[in-house]
Amino acid sequence: MKLSKWALALGIFTSVALLAGCGSGSSNSSDGVTTVKVAWRATGKGDSMYRIYSKKWIADFEKKNPKIKISLQPINASEGDYFSKLDLAMKSADTTPDIVNEDTFILPADAKAGYLEPLDSYVAKWSDWDKFTAALKKGSQGSDGKQYGIPGTTDARGIWTDLVVTKKAGLAADWAPKSWADILTAAKKIKQTQPNVIPFAMGVSTTNGESVSMQTFEQLLYGTGETLYNEKTKKWNVNSKGILATLNFINQIYNKDKTGPSLSVVMSSNYGSTIFQDRIPKNQVGMAMDGIWNTGTKDGAAPIANMTKVLAFNLMPTEKGQKPGYVTMAGGWSWALPKNSKNKKAAWTVMKAMNTKQLAVTRALQEGTLTVRDDAAKDPEYLKKPFIKEATQALQNAHFRPKNDLYPKVSIAIQQMVESVAAGRKSPSDAAAKYATDVKGIVGDSNTDTQK
Repeated sequence: MKLSKWALALGIFTSVALLAGCGSGSSNSSDGVTTVKVAWRATGKGDSMYRIYSKKWIADFEKKNPKIKISLQPINASEGDYFSKLDLAMKSADTTPDIVNEDTFILPADAKAGYLEPLDSYVAKWSDWDKFTAALKKGSQGSDGKQYGIPGTTDARGIWTDLVVTKKAGLAADWAPKSWADILTAAKKIKQTQPNVIPFAMGVSTTNGESVSMQTFEQLLYGTGETLYNEKTKKWNVNSKGILATLNFINQIYNKDKTGPSLSVVMSSNYGSTIFQDRIPKNQVGMAMDGIWNTGTKDGAAPIANMTKVLAFNLMPTEKGQKPGYVTMAGGWSWALPKNSKNKKAAWTVMKAMNTKQLAVTRALQEGTLTVRDDAAKDPEYLKKPFIKEATQALQNAHFRPKNDLYPKVSIAIQQMVESVAAGRKSPSDAAAKYATDVKGIVGDSNTDTQK
């Protein structure tokens, strides 16, 4: 898979030039000190990585490990461009970072492409490894069953609901949707009572990359009772009633009822920060379908006073309220070692230090994510985290993206399909037909099926 084709050439080469200035080929100084470069996708103002791996944390590490220096190398890019830029950088020992942050959905493809180092021999000697949640370890494996990542975060998804807005709309204080129809009805009430409020927000633009595939399309699709991919038959779902129902819901929000954000907001790469760091703290969004990390905690980018009284984290209902009643998509990010890094030994020392119990707790608290370590999940501070009960309940009916190296390409087709409907360029039926053709071109006609 060649993800580098998915980004603009100018952006890619700019990224590589920036990374090349501190490439692994020049990271070992004459005094025997190794510089370990850590790359992740920076999210702009309030980026949590700087708070978690602070200057003090780096100074303390370097004092204990005088032969290693840590260089944080954020990549400022949209989600889709981040994957492309990172892949291109990892192709060469002269440009690759030494530790990279991999979305678990892209990790199998990067592993199969030869960009990542298997970690089985590393974790076998690491006493902390048995403290990581077993299911999440598996989520950071490649399609070959080898371990390529150390879980850093996991998550659940639902509907952030502004209680100030829903109260003004006449909804009950304990309102929670039991079906898609409940969401549509509530959104229309919000629109009628508060014209300056966005009734319902969900990502639909290709500029927002994988989040559109996972937490918009797939979370809706799995709520119909269908799946994106049949793990038993190894066939991809196309031309199904569930796909059409999902697109009809998106079309209802954005085009028929016009209860979604304006296209100028939703088509921006800053959609997430606009909704969660700007509009929600000002009570300008009624409902937003997104992950548990997007909260107004005191350590977050946009703190909200008395947030548990202002916000609710509602579970995402199934289409018609059918069993199990609600669904969520779960994912997360992992730390990995690029195959072409010349500093793997030092990088592994850094990686272990980045994933201690205390840092796992700190990251979960600051990012609003769920912890990946069983011991961290018992920490008293973690258990005080807002909405932890709801997020944990959501995970009971969690679905995960296909463990198939072709998924990233299918994901691009999903994003294009969703955007075409939300933007009004295609009807749901036409977009579904185009998606079926695209997927057959990616995986082969014989590897597709229509779920009933």
